[in-house]
Amino acid sequence: MARIHPPIPEVREPRLSGDTSMRETVTPDMSAEIDHRLKIETTDEEDSEDSLLSDTSSDADDTVPKAPPGLPIAQLPTGLCYDDRMRYHAEIAATTGDNVHPEDPRRIYYIYKELCEAGLVDDETYPPMVEVPLKRIDAREATREECLLVHTPEHYDFVQSTAEMSDAQLIDLSEDPAMDSIYFNTLSFFSSKLSAGAAIETCRAVVSRQVKNAIAVIRPPGHHAEVDRTMGFCLFNNVSIASKVCQNDFGEGCRKILIVDWDVHHGNGCQKAFYDNPNVLYISLHVHMNGLFYPSGTEGDMHHCGAGAGLGKNVNIPWPTKGMGDGDYMYAFQHVVMPIATEFDPDFVIVASGFDAAAGDELGGCFVSPPCYAHMTHMLKSLAGGKIAVCLEGGYNFRAISRSALAVTRTLMGEPPDRLHATAATTSAVDTVNKVRNVQSRYWKSIYPKDPVGGIFGGERLHDIIRQWQATHLYDKYKLTQLHIYRDNVSKSFDQQVLATPNYESKKYLLIIFHDSPDLLGVGDGMTTQQKPHDTWLVDGAQSYIRWAVSHGFGVIDVNIPELITISDPNNPEYNDAEVEYASTATDIARKEGEKLAAYLWENYVEPYDFRGGTFLMGAGHAFHAVAKLVSENENVYPNLLGIIGFIATNPIRPIANPGSHWVSQWYRDNSLVFVSQVHSLWKKDGHPSKRYGKLVRSNGEVLNQMMKIHEHEVFDWIKQQIRENATDDTTEDDEDAEGSKDSDGDTIDDPVAPEQQQQQQHPAPSQGSGSGNDSSNSNSRDGPRGAGFAMSSTGSGTGGDVLMTTER
Repeated sequence: MARIHPPIPEVREPRLSGDTSMRETVTPDMSAEIDHRLKIETTDEEDSEDSLLSDTSSDADDTVPKAPPGLPIAQLPTGLCYDDRMRYHAEIAATTGDNVHPEDPRRIYYIYKELCEAGLVDDETYPPMVEVPLKRIDAREATREECLLVHTPEHYDFVQSTAEMSDAQLIDLSEDPAMDSIYFNTLSFFSSKLSAGAAIETCRAVVSRQVKNAIAVIRPPGHHAEVDRTMGFCLFNNVSIASKVCQNDFGEGCRKILIVDWDVHHGNGCQKAFYDNPNVLYISLHVHMNGLFYPSGTEGDMHHCGAGAGLGKNVNIPWPTKGMGDGDYMYAFQHVVMPIATEFDPDFVIVASGFDAAAGDELGGCFVSPPCYAHMTHMLKSLAGGKIAVCLEGGYNFRAISRSALAVTRTLMGEPPDRLHATAATTSAVDTVNKVRNVQSRYWKSIYPKDPVGGIFGGERLHDIIRQWQATHLYDKYKLTQLHIYRDNVSKSFDQQVLATPNYESKKYLLIIFHDSPDLLGVGDGMTTQQKPHDTWLVDGAQSYIRWAVSHGFGVIDVNIPELITISDPNNPEYNDAEVEYASTATDIARKEGEKLAAYLWENYVEPYDFRGGTFLMGAGHAFHAVAKLVSENENVYPNLLGIIGFIATNPIRPIANPGSHWVSQWYRDNSLVFVSQVHSLWKKDGHPSKRYGKLVRSNGEVLNQMMKIHEHEVFDWIKQQIRENATDDTTEDDEDAEGSKDSDGDTIDDPVAPEQQQQQQHPAPSQGSGSGNDSSNSNSRDGPRGAGFAMSSTGSGTGGDVLMTTER
């Protein structure tokens, strides 16, 4: 069908109006005088030079090549490689519904159809709607020699052998666990060679400037295929083979290649293929979950940076969880990918473009939008003179991969990306990217901050210094002293980490606080990892709760859970005298130590004593795990509790349940207050959480210690309410007998905040949070004996009950 172009308007000289009064005005002719004033005398040699050069130009400008006239690259078409025959690789047994393998042959068909319907392809069924449609690149089978540039002969022969197997043999082979998520039919060998050959021809077309850039809609994918094995839906490593072929065919014109892999899974095959190669920079953004996410293991962590001559040429950005979105990927691109890629200065860029991080892909579980893929493509186009080839890898939601591939293709063709709506990175993404920068800063000049010259020499861990200061500070203010751990099977990391108020066992009420280490907030110079002490602040959210509890006559046990736990297990060489992160998602061996500590403290420092009023447990951050496990696994704990308080920022929410006693979960729901940050993934899910997670309250805070500060008054009111509701006649009589008298048990302390507390109690501050304020106000208005149990301890002159506000003389 012929396209009709709109007529080009004729350019005419402007016609003057009939009013010529201005033109008839006599005006002096100054042209000759002006020409004389502007006359600059020059030599013939100077006249021959470019008159547009400024007098500030220097010889350095000669190093910049002169740009060719016109737009020679922009006018080239974008390439497209697609071949229906790659769909021949399919499962032997015809399946429908939920049994269909996610690496479905229809994946590439739906992408091609989306491009056609958008009018970008010159197809018989879908005529193009753009002036320069995608230029088709013919696919071909990769040769044995080309495949052997990456794979071993044994690997090639194995894949080839599947073409001669019977259906029964192929089914048995596909079900072999050693194959690791692979299926075969008699045409798998052909389709996989065609996929690799298509990647080769796509890359060759871009490097040779037949097209300005290109997208290869190919399958089966390849980035998991290792040198000597198939795995993860991949038979031959398409991108790696294409890279090797281009380096061989184009020499210095394609010596340095950048591979950016934004598939949601780590491209272990690509990493291994070039791990010691200084001319191939591999950058992967993937969900890692400390090695629990496919392909599992440690190879995808940020500390695998290459080896030998290739050291520094492997960059992993391992997301700690699923659920990452546009802001996270853009932050990683702006702070890691593009600075390193620009410094590397590649001759050619290949994108291992899996779309399984796209929103809607259940296998990936992330939320990357088509505009985000377009923006990442747009940034990569600025490299290598625009020589970029996008090769399909994963992506298993037909609609998500089609829309994402269309956005990338439109950007390749020159269309600007659509606007992004979610641009803020999550806390976990910022933390991950900063850690990657710290690791990579030793290999790249453009990445900061850098370690101090000479590294870390001498000194002590600041964590230990802080806890020693805390112990001194808490003793000076509240007389807290160490509780010793007399058990060899509990990690020595907890030495000096458990403190208690004097004679806590004689108090009516007990508050046990398990919390993460305090935050250090500071502003460095941005160039090194050194911190300025003057601009660094220690923030400890637990201290206000200790102060409040002591001023209200509670006994307090304060348990600080270090970030790293030393594991001593002679029977396990991997974890013998090893430091393991308490929050690790790769292993729970460190949290097991926290569980043992909690059980030990309960059995030896809590259970033997009678706290007549009751006990409260508080868990803040990752330390909440120990609280949850203690209550879940020891059914003697919860009957002695008045309630549980929790603060969850971004760490997983731990349920409390006991299979042998279904009442535990119901009790927990009725007697808990768990604040969960508004940025937690919990609030993105539909439906109501199970009662096993307690009474959840959405917090406006995002950082743990910030949340503890925001909600402290809610917690204080809730504790008072729990005491009133659980008050017995005995505890009421104890309070009445104690009214007007002062205890002298030798542990009274000088509490500098007592007057302030009394003033706050007489004039209560408004609640600063949401979720439990209404309950607290309703309970305060109740009359009767249930409300009398704590009334004397929370109001009045401070001389009744167990409130100790006098000064020891």
